[in-house]
Amino acid sequence: MNTKLLAIFSTLLVTTACHSQPPQIETLTEAEARLKGLSVATFAGGCFWCMEGPFDKLDGVVSTTSGYTGGQKENPTYKQVSAGGTGHTEAVQIVYDPHKVSYDQLLDVFWVNHDPTEKDGQFCDKGDQYRPGIFYHDEEQKTLAEASKKQIEETKTFSDPVLTEITQASTFYPAEAYHQDYYVKNPFRYKFYRHGCGRDSRLEQLWGKSAH
Repeated sequence: MNTKLLAIFSTLLVTTACHSQPPQIETLTEAEARLKGLSVATFAGGCFWCMEGPFDKLDGVVSTTSGYTGGQKENPTYKQVSAGGTGHTEAVQIVYDPHKVSYDQLLDVFWVNHDPTEKDGQFCDKGDQYRPGIFYHDEEQKTLAEASKKQIEETKTFSDPVLTEITQASTFYPAEAYHQDYYVKNPFRYKFYRHGCGRDSRLEQLWGKSAH
């Protein structure tokens, strides 16, 4: 989170963290999901608080989990990742039923919920820990992701280049429990952050009013 915004409501976040300590959430591993006939997708689009909601709305999405991926440090904490230097980026991992929602549909939602013209950050959050990316789990996802990026490049209405990276998925570490479903648990703080970060105004500029 941007340091200026953090300074504005750091007390609110500390209160949330200190007075609400639910146990770490349990998530399905990729192997467990596949045994149940489910699939896994991983995307990074800046602050993970803002990436859960758009996917939760989709019929066929079983769960969304905020976390960290793409780095070197094992079991990183929010404090470590947000400070930079771990190599991780904030991401959301999605378990979904491929019979109800396709990977292409997930890609459509992903693109219009981040700024593909920024490589090292998103909106007010700057740094490698907020870099956007598609993390594919198999060759089919890679092919579809590359095709979707090409389509965006060919049809985009903005002049800047598309910088969102497509890389192979690596270990995904779920974030601390108080980050999960943050937009549901703390709607006021979430809306304050989202507005203050200029996320919706930039998305509207890029994709139009009905995109996100």
